[in-house]
Amino acid sequence: MRRRDFAATLATALTWPPAAGAQQKERVRRVGILDTQDASNPIGQARVATFVEGLAQSGWIVGRNLQIEVRWGARYPDRSRKNAAELIALAPDVILAVGGVSVEPLLHLTRTVPIVFVIVLDPVGTGYVQSLARPGGNATGFLQFEYSLAAKWLELLKQIAPDVKRAAVMRDTAVSAGIGQFGAIQSAATQLGVELTPVNMRHASEIQQALTAFARSPNGGLIVTSASTAAEHGNLIISLAARLELPAVYFARGLVAGGGLISYGPDFVDQYRRAASYVDRILKGERPGDLPVQAPTKFELAVNLKTAKALGITIPDSILARADEVIE
Repeated sequence: MRRRDFAATLATALTWPPAAGAQQKERVRRVGILDTQDASNPIGQARVATFVEGLAQSGWIVGRNLQIEVRWGARYPDRSRKNAAELIALAPDVILAVGGVSVEPLLHLTRTVPIVFVIVLDPVGTGYVQSLARPGGNATGFLQFEYSLAAKWLELLKQIAPDVKRAAVMRDTAVSAGIGQFGAIQSAATQLGVELTPVNMRHASEIQQALTAFARSPNGGLIVTSASTAAEHGNLIISLAARLELPAVYFARGLVAGGGLISYGPDFVDQYRRAASYVDRILKGERPGDLPVQAPTKFELAVNLKTAKALGITIPDSILARADEVIE
């Protein structure tokens, strides 16, 4: 089945009852998914479709020996807690958890149901696992990225806008990942001759005030680090960057599709694909605590030429040549 056809029928497929007689032949296993995207979001649908495809390649077929329960919109804490409780009540064999906002409520509710996470920044610092090599509990999975990647965002900003001398770094100070990413960027700032201005992005009002004040001085640029609040305020940040004429580097491809200038980060679809292999191994008897947390192996670069033109920026040919996606 072609990927687009698979994604189009995903909502129906996930609710199929086991095929007639299937329960007599094979034990039907239940996998829960707690996802941060909304149910109507094509990005989320494509990622979950990849995960289900990966399970199918290992012999787990929806409607035959597999039942999947999806709960969407977990980027909102209240909904995440509610959806986590619903999934636990269904007694799943394994749960795929997307982001820390999904993992945290699940671990508050259970220390026995196996959890495979994706797009999580600091599972050790947040206490989700004991160590990357030996998680030790009921959770394991895939790092969003290692903090050192954040330094590349500043390098990329200087490549596309060489005149930048100042960079506003948007981060969420309420989470350890915000501090870690800023530290990595700071390590590269001196060598690149860039002065950093940290900007908290917990609330829309402080984002608008801080960026407006920052843009009053010349030679400024913007780096948007990874956080659930960055996704929540993504449209606001993109519109402010455009209005204030700030060249901006983002952590995720989806923000460039929404009008952001350029992004560099892990291939999140690949994380869902790799997560399917861990779920398969757990369903076959392995313990999550014995499966090491893995770093990403695939990264993607996205450029929005329409936004670049509006800002009067010429993207170097060297960057365009290695871009995975160029939006014109």
